[in-house]
Amino acid sequence: MVSYASKAVSALLLGATLLASSCRPATGPAVIIETAIGEVRVSVEVVSTPQDRARGLMWRDEMARDAGMLFIFPDEAPRSFWMKNTPLPLDIVFIGADRRIVSIAAGTKPYSTERIPSGAPAMFVLEVNAGFCERHGIEAGQSVRLPEAGDGEAAPPAP
Repeated sequence: MVSYASKAVSALLLGATLLASSCRPATGPAVIIETAIGEVRVSVEVVSTPQDRARGLMWRDEMARDAGMLFIFPDEAPRSFWMKNTPLPLDIVFIGADRRIVSIAAGTKPYSTERIPSGAPAMFVLEVNAGFCERHGIEAGQSVRLPEAGDGEAAPPAP
């Protein structure tokens, strides 16, 4: 028979473990943006399949402060996103095949079905929490290093 005290201790240990894991710095792939004030690193979840790109950040209530989602498309083309079923306000960073930011849609409206166009061809799209770009001085024209497939390291901008 398990005592009440041992159940309480187990619950406290589980809570402490979950809290510790949520406070760890994110590891894995990263996008590095070269700004006028230095490099900005964003730990990313990479999505490259049509199904994952369609789902994106829908139904997610939170995202770590310096985290994001990187969408990788098979070609460079005009892109359009929306915020349907997305409760988080986001900054959406459109990136060309040359790994330069072509445009930024800052502070998007949660749950909106309005189209958010890239304004120029893009091959990559980075979604971060709203206000991230302004806070870090991220602007159109800046170079971006993207993770190589599977190795977690950021590749330099294309020549």
